[in-house]
Amino acid sequence: MMGPFSNEPMTDFSAADNRRALEEALANIKRQYGNAYPLLIGGRAIASESMKPSVNPAQHGETVGLVAQADRKRAVEAIDTAAAAFERWKRVLPSARARTLYKAAALLRQRKHEFSAWLVAEAGKTWAEADADTAEAIDFLDYYGREAERLCVPQPLVRIAGEDNEWTYVPLGVGVIIPPWNFPLAIMAGMTAAAVVAGNTAVLKPASATPVVAAQFVRLLHDAGLPEDVVQFVPGSGGEIGDTLIDHPLTRFVSFTGSMEVGLRIVERAARLQPGQRWIKRVIAELGGKDAIVVDRDADLVAASQGIVQSAFGYAGQKCSACSRAIIHADVYEEVTERVAALTRRLMIGNPAQYGTDVGPVIDRAAYNKIRQYIAAGKREGRLLVGGGMDDSAGYFVEPTIIADVESHASVAQDEIFGPVLACIQADDFGHALTIANDTPYGLTGAVYSNRRERLELARDMFHVGNLYFNRKCTGALVGVHPFGGFNLSGTDSKAGGPDYLLQFMQGKVVSEKM
Repeated sequence: MMGPFSNEPMTDFSAADNRRALEEALANIKRQYGNAYPLLIGGRAIASESMKPSVNPAQHGETVGLVAQADRKRAVEAIDTAAAAFERWKRVLPSARARTLYKAAALLRQRKHEFSAWLVAEAGKTWAEADADTAEAIDFLDYYGREAERLCVPQPLVRIAGEDNEWTYVPLGVGVIIPPWNFPLAIMAGMTAAAVVAGNTAVLKPASATPVVAAQFVRLLHDAGLPEDVVQFVPGSGGEIGDTLIDHPLTRFVSFTGSMEVGLRIVERAARLQPGQRWIKRVIAELGGKDAIVVDRDADLVAASQGIVQSAFGYAGQKCSACSRAIIHADVYEEVTERVAALTRRLMIGNPAQYGTDVGPVIDRAAYNKIRQYIAAGKREGRLLVGGGMDDSAGYFVEPTIIADVESHASVAQDEIFGPVLACIQADDFGHALTIANDTPYGLTGAVYSNRRERLELARDMFHVGNLYFNRKCTGALVGVHPFGGFNLSGTDSKAGGPDYLLQFMQGKVVSEKM
């Protein structure tokens, strides 16, 4: 068994050697731009007639890779192959499955800058955001390996005379893994690793915007010794293969991270009993958020302003945990909005491949157009304080935008925009601020800045989110430290990176023998 878990440290890019290492990695992967990535089913590389380019969102004329697209026939083949592999993989010792994850973590640590470079190129992440994504992927591999070793052994039971009773967890079967594009390494790796280390096999349908990162990770798993038929790599559009994967009677569970609308549709389809299906399918869903930071009048206003800007505009606001609402006590509203505006104007927008860039592009044209519509709505619903500018001539760039004086029912205060748009809302008092914060169908993350203990304790009880932070930003959850998952329509509260996460991929079995 490995030693105690500890989080992977972030890279200090103020050190010249570290900057040079990532610059070299960026140059190295650029020489691989345009490579083709086939489907991988049962370890076989399968080309397809349809090849989709994956583009660099900061330079949309650059093709990062050409990725094969699965059709319904290949989707069925992937599920059937995974089902056959499950009969062997489920019998592999949990400790051996865990060692595969430890080996993958070690390899990823060695190739950290290479994977971060792919994240910069395909996902448009800045250096710091890419490095954090890679570090989190390493954490998931190391953490879930230890969790499997803890859980996949007989669990304690009350003993009675005359019987030998044993409680163990056993794997479920074939899982469909549908990760998001915004954490295309960390969340994708975590979802996949959790499924396989628990003894399941998987069909990985990567996000359409970031399939090259997923392809590189599957190769790394094979390098770590994972049998090639345990994870099937099946990129393709949701409209083409999504329903086929979810509906297949051999699909045992679906692990999804993405929008509320798509997640609810998956829940609905998975609930239907298909011909030949012998179980109730599980859905592990991590969905959206409309996250708020509440600033009390007695807060440290400098720290609060910094936390708002970091939470709102890190990765151009493309995080389900991003602060998209700043709810500020009336007594300090003007001061805080002015501080937030001043900090936002200092952010450097540009190509994330350049060191020092604070805000890169949004992921694609569809996101760009959606954000433009919300900025236009925000100008009608409030006062444009900062930003609002957009430029798609080279990449999909949106200025960090602040809309002040917004009412809590406005669209920019209710809808998940998933871009660098912050709504500032004035609250009459602290209780009013909490009421506004809870006025959303979501319940993912939130933060409160206050120096009054009774206010923090009131928020602890009343602020209804899965991850609540006091006097710090509402993004940046660490594996093992801040188990992550939300309430209400933010998902099934799956708590990724927590001690109960793997239980969703297993089922308990009790065997009793009379002595």
